[in-house]
Order: sequence, then C-alpha cells, then structure tokens
Amino acid sequence: MSTEILIIDDNADIRNILNDLIVDAGYKTRVAANYNQALTEIDNKLPDVAIIDVKLDKGDNDGIELLSHIKKKNKDIPVIIISGHANIEMAVKSLKSGAFEFIQKPFDHERLMNFINRAVENFNLKNQNKELETKLFHSFELVGNSQNIEKIKDQVTKLSTSESRIFINGPTGSGKELIARKIHKLSKREKGPFIILNGALLDVKKYEQELFGEEKNNGSISYGALEKATGGILLIDEVTEIPLETQSKILRVLIDQKFKRINGNHDINVDVRIICSSSKDIKNEIRTGNFREDLFHRLNVFQIDVEPLNNRVTDIPLLIDYFSKKIIENYNLKKFNIDTNNHYLINYSWPGNVRELRNLIERIAILSPNNEEKISSIIKESLKTSEEENFNVENSLSVPLKEARENFEKEYLTTQLKKFGGNISKTAKFIGMERSALHRKLKGLGVKGLN
Repeated sequence: MSTEILIIDDNADIRNILNDLIVDAGYKTRVAANYNQALTEIDNKLPDVAIIDVKLDKGDNDGIELLSHIKKKNKDIPVIIISGHANIEMAVKSLKSGAFEFIQKPFDHERLMNFINRAVENFNLKNQNKELETKLFHSFELVGNSQNIEKIKDQVTKLSTSESRIFINGPTGSGKELIARKIHKLSKREKGPFIILNGALLDVKKYEQELFGEEKNNGSISYGALEKATGGILLIDEVTEIPLETQSKILRVLIDQKFKRINGNHDINVDVRIICSSSKDIKNEIRTGNFREDLFHRLNVFQIDVEPLNNRVTDIPLLIDYFSKKIIENYNLKKFNIDTNNHYLINYSWPGNVRELRNLIERIAILSPNNEEKISSIIKESLKTSEEENFNVENSLSVPLKEARENFEKEYLTTQLKKFGGNISKTAKFIGMERSALHRKLKGLGVKGLN
C-alpha cells in the first residue's frame, strides 16, 4: 500500500506545489485548506505523514494544535511543520511538541523531499516493529487441554464481548500478557491501541507521569498510558508494584472516568478498558497493606487464574509440538522430534513456566541435534542439576531394598499420573494394572490425587 501524506496549507499555490512534488515521488496525497477541513481529514483517517502550515485561518498556532491532535491519536505519525513567518521560538515549540522537522518558506524542494522521505522511512520502520510484535503474540495460541486452559479459553471468548475490567493472576511466564492480547484481538476494541504499563519496571518516581502524562512549562504535553490507550485496552502488568499513593489516584480515575495530567488544570476524559495482572498472591498483598482492597474490588470485576505449568503437565506435549512447529517455521530449521514422555520434562518444576519451556525448545532447535539421544541429553542438562542427580542416587543407595523399591514405585506412579493429568483409569491402563489395584497401591504409597 502506497504511503499517504496529508498536506495542510491555506495557500492554494503552496498546496498545489507540494501535491505535485509528492505525487511525482510516488506517494498518495490528501489536502486541506483550513483548520476545520484538516481536523475532519485527520479524524476521518489518520495519514502516514502530515505536512502542516503553522498559521491557518483560526490563529497563529493552528498547526501546533493540529500536531498535538495527531500525536494524541498516534504518536508515531511524523509531522513536518512549515511556516512563512518562522522564528527560533516557533521552531523550538514545534519540535518540543513532537514535530519531525521544521522548515521555513520558501523551502528548497530537494531539502523538503529529503525530509518527507526520511519521515516515510521512520513511519514504516515503526510500523514494521509493531507488526513483528503483533505477529509474535497473535501467532501464538492458548495451547493445552488441561481443565485450567480449557476454562481460560472459554473465559477469553466470553469476556471479549464485554467491557468488564479483568484481573489476571498467575506466575511469571505463564501467559498473562498473551491472554490480555487475545481478549483485545477478539473484542470490539481490536482496532484501538493495546498499551502495556509494567509496574515492576518503572522508576517509583515515574509511575504517575507514565500513567497520567504531564503538561510541561514550555507548553508541550507528554501523554500518559491512559490517554495513549483511549479507544483500546490498557494492560497494567504487575499492578501490585504500584505505590499506594498512585493506587488511590487510579481508584479515583475508575470512579470518575477522568483525571488530570501532572501540572494540568483540566480534566481529561478517557474511554479505556483496563486489564490488570499480577504474579503475586493478591490477597496476601492486601493483608500486608501493599495493595488497596477497594482498588482490587474495582479492578477485579472478573478474575482469570492461570495455573503454573507443573500443575498442568498434560499441556506439555501439546506445547512442545506447537512451539517446535513454530520455531522450525520461523527459523527455517530442520525438523526434530522430542520424546514427550521424557522423565525430566514431566517431573521438572518449571519455575519459568511456558516461557521456560519455549526457551528450551528454541535451544534444542538452534543446537540442531540429529537424534533423540542428543535431544534427551540437552533436556537433561537444561533441566536437571547434578545436585539433584546426586541426591537421588545417594538416597537410593543409602536405604534398604524394600524402601528403595517403594521410593521408585512412588516416583514412577507419580510421574505416570502427571502424564495423564491425574486420570486413574488412563494411568492404570497404561501401566497394566486394574483400576482398583492402582487405587490401593497409591493409597499404600501415600500418593495423593493430582489436579
């Protein structure tokens, strides 16, 4: 699709000159002759690049106002400001307000086209980065057949049609951001922005600036996450890390649906759906006074709980198959096969959850082992420490035969139960025991049922 450039100038001769130059360069154009026309064009469809005269028919700073209007809608759109009455103050103000370049009339045609070409290149690069990010998440699905994942899939489908606030709780690497992105993709806000504010990564002093934005002394505006997410979804990741003082202000926004920027005097109305996530025990955070209970109840209209991967071992084979195919496709690598019954895969605690599993599969793919034995060795080296190995060996050699046999049976049956998601009937069939006999054996060994 050809790049579209919006030309805004009240001088017809200038508009025509610009239009001819830009069309000859292979770009599409739209034109506006005054402030209101420009506002209509911008609101109907955002351009890829805009060229705006500072002074139109309403005042001396029409162009700056239009620049701010565009940046509020999409900060990545490059805007070139032109002026026949330029001074240093105006140039500085334009650039501080977010202009890509400032050029004075009468302008050199070649210089102007250099600006335009660079602006187009800048816009395309940012779009490419966004597309890569979108593909990264949209290409991945919620994979698994465990009760937990099936429940989440159903919740995502139902919640995507509503506007309810959502609280996603689950350990690091379990897929909380993916769930939020899936809700965004399936919702009526799909065409709106998806903005992430990570509470764990922000400087304590910058929470409010990042959330609410700031009006600076020079007249420029720094837009916060709430404004950037207008018309879309704001994901506040690790929301429990936000300071209590800021929590109270978030609560006020949720009640009033409006806020003031830092140093601002005017209320800003917002249309944002908020999704929050946390890897911490939220009830414990409330108990210890780290998180406001009233804020939690405002945010937690609907809660999605993501279980750690070691609680849903039945998902591991499906995830391995899925990630293997994706990585082979993306990296153009040779096909490889992973034994999903591998002892280490089933019994590993997976502290990094799905993210850690994906990293393991990517490591295997890059190392390009040519047989299952080598793959098994990589898995073992990656997941099993020598200390753990020694511990098991020493335990086996330091106990009587009967106890060692019981320990082995307990470990073996626990592994098989995990593999079949705690299903007694399937486990019994696989190991060649009657269901009732397996029940008695598990009871005798002290093996409790698995989730």
